[in-house]
Amino acid sequence: MANQNNTKVVTGTVRLSYANIWEPKSINGSEPKYSCSLIIPKSDTETIDAINRAIDCAIQEGVGKFGGKIPSRAALKLPLRDGDLERDDDVYKGCYFINANSKTAPQVVDRQVRPILDRSEIYSGVYARVSISLYAFSVNGNKGVACGLGNVQKIHDGEPLGGHANASNEFSAMDDGDEDFLN
Repeated sequence: MANQNNTKVVTGTVRLSYANIWEPKSINGSEPKYSCSLIIPKSDTETIDAINRAIDCAIQEGVGKFGGKIPSRAALKLPLRDGDLERDDDVYKGCYFINANSKTAPQVVDRQVRPILDRSEIYSGVYARVSISLYAFSVNGNKGVACGLGNVQKIHDGEPLGGHANASNEFSAMDDGDEDFLN
């Protein structure tokens, strides 16, 4: 029988935000990491339940980091957060979110699991499925469960987040004879 990793989850379709998956980025002077925030509709109970089960498993497996005792969830910093309570942004309304990061670049594929090499294909706002791994941590008195970023599968385009508009939505095509800048 194969080993089953109970702390790994492959999400349903989520929306990527703060997508730093092509180049690692340092946050507040920390070691540069690949990262993104996964915006998960509250209606996707299958993904939410799978993440909560993986968090519980990570707590169980991380008992050594918690001094040999299983702390209550309320005493821990947990990665699954409520967008309605923690974000003043319509994109997060009716959603949970989880921030995932990794020192290793994720593999990025399309719907047919073919590698995506064009960096413009993955951006904040795109819809994707993402593999994540949950793990316990205890650092400088902070204890909890963190989320590791695995691989990304693009499902479909979405409206870009962060104020960046698509050029095709802002401009219309011009013929070579349309030299309106001379007028």
